[in-house]
Amino acid sequence: MTRERRNTENQRRDGDRGQWANKTEYIMVVAGSVVGLGNVWRFPYLCYKNGGGAFLIPYIMFAVVCGFPLFLLETSSGQYTQEGFITSWKKLCPLAQGIGYGYFMMKLYDFCYIVVQAWALFYLVFSFRSELPWVSCSNTWNTAHCLGLQPNSSSNLITNRTTSAATEFWERRVLSMSGGIEEIGSVRWDLALCLLVCWVICYFSIWKGVRSSGKVAYLTATFPYVMLLILLIRGLTLPGAWEGIYFYLHPELIQLKNLEVWIDAGSQIIFSYSLAAGNLDVLGSYNNYNNNCYRDCVWLCLLNSVTSLVAGLVVFSVLGFMAQKQGVTVDSVAESGPGLAFIAYPQATAMMPLPQFWTVCFFLMLILLSVDTHFVTVECFITSVSDLFPKLLHTSVRHEIFVLITCFCVFLTQLTLVTEGGIYIFQLIDYYGCTRACQDFMIVCECVAIGWVFGADSFLNIINDMTGQRPCILFKLCWKYIIPLLSLSSLILHLVEYQNLRFNGWYVYPNWAYLLGWTMTLSSILMVPLWATGQIYLTPGTFKQRLAILCHPSETSSWQTEKSREEVPVELIIPAEIA
Repeated sequence: MTRERRNTENQRRDGDRGQWANKTEYIMVVAGSVVGLGNVWRFPYLCYKNGGGAFLIPYIMFAVVCGFPLFLLETSSGQYTQEGFITSWKKLCPLAQGIGYGYFMMKLYDFCYIVVQAWALFYLVFSFRSELPWVSCSNTWNTAHCLGLQPNSSSNLITNRTTSAATEFWERRVLSMSGGIEEIGSVRWDLALCLLVCWVICYFSIWKGVRSSGKVAYLTATFPYVMLLILLIRGLTLPGAWEGIYFYLHPELIQLKNLEVWIDAGSQIIFSYSLAAGNLDVLGSYNNYNNNCYRDCVWLCLLNSVTSLVAGLVVFSVLGFMAQKQGVTVDSVAESGPGLAFIAYPQATAMMPLPQFWTVCFFLMLILLSVDTHFVTVECFITSVSDLFPKLLHTSVRHEIFVLITCFCVFLTQLTLVTEGGIYIFQLIDYYGCTRACQDFMIVCECVAIGWVFGADSFLNIINDMTGQRPCILFKLCWKYIIPLLSLSSLILHLVEYQNLRFNGWYVYPNWAYLLGWTMTLSSILMVPLWATGQIYLTPGTFKQRLAILCHPSETSSWQTEKSREEVPVELIIPAEIA
């Protein structure tokens, strides 16, 4: 059977499930998913912090031996199985289906990142004011310790006794922070309205599945690059920009002796490539069977890494300008995460001519970067649940209703994130629910299931059958040895060096919050052994027979059956007694 005939068969089988309208839509959606906030507010700071240009050495190494092989593994497994991240394991290794349920739990925690989009929307609305509210201290939320920003002054130095206007706007106006997670307080209805708008955008981006999300990605995946280019040109023309870039890329090779640098490089690859999250599996599952996913993965990984580097130039050129204006060094204004996006960068754009324009450009970019990342997260969750109940949810009307119910229910639960104690809840979920430990553990399980149980050679044969291009032996070595060992080492180091979360370096969470945090972490990790144990117990036969059944695919596709008649390698044939 030719690959074209197999593709036609898959289309007929999955007609109700849908497929990408064309290759461009797939590339746009995946690019929008993997290129997100981490490229803008995480990579530049990690690069500066871990030796500048020297950080690129471990970063590139991990991209080659971990990032690209895992990207190909997850994308091709989805394309091969044509299923979501839960049911796909039935066609690979039923015993490992707990990995899919682990992804399911991680997705529930990933939903919380839409609040970043709501914050950015809140800032965008205020960016149209004649005077930016984070510039002066004449607002009702400001304290006596507030230090206003004078754009043309070099005396804006923050001391221990003062707080910048930008910080007070963020903490007292946007978040209206309480004293801790124990003081949830009331819902901030202006922020809740922004959150509602974000969920409405999400709903209409995915309500018809890939038929709608593919169209939305034409805007959400391309427009951030336009904004990034505009901000880059502006940043490079600012005074002090090159000092900032020097801090960003100046190589300090001595830093490579620090194990933390290598760990940060590996975690950044996993985070920015959206690995061990189930997204790539689901997005790949909507491809034609004979799509050249190998070539797609090369270009998408390259795009992601180049975007990270360019985003660093944008961020540090502006931070260099800000440092020169304040008469301080760049390292004193360099931040990561929300501190960069909602304090440092808005403060820097306020010092430029036409500050409203540059602020609008920046927050539009943040919103669109987070829009496609979030709607892909929700779409992958919806797809995987729908594939569990295809007869119930694969019809068009029921699918739209299910998407609506999911979006509305998650929105209601996320109202806790826009309360006065919402930032403490967000940080708790970010630190424990979506932790590096979960990703490392899932990667180890994934590589063992594919590389050892299903068989790395069998998987290489599948990729060759789909694409007409067989990956080199390096991929086999990575899947079976290199990636599991690196991920297991990273997991052990993470547990050994674990420290309780502290918000802003001073707030200590109560013990019950740490217990809740570890419950979130274990809720995804324990899915793997619990599912395996449950299936072994429920499957009839001796222990050896049970393992034999659960370690082999539960279905034999027609193309495998036909290829077996053509004397394909033994490892691709499913024994008749097991099938």
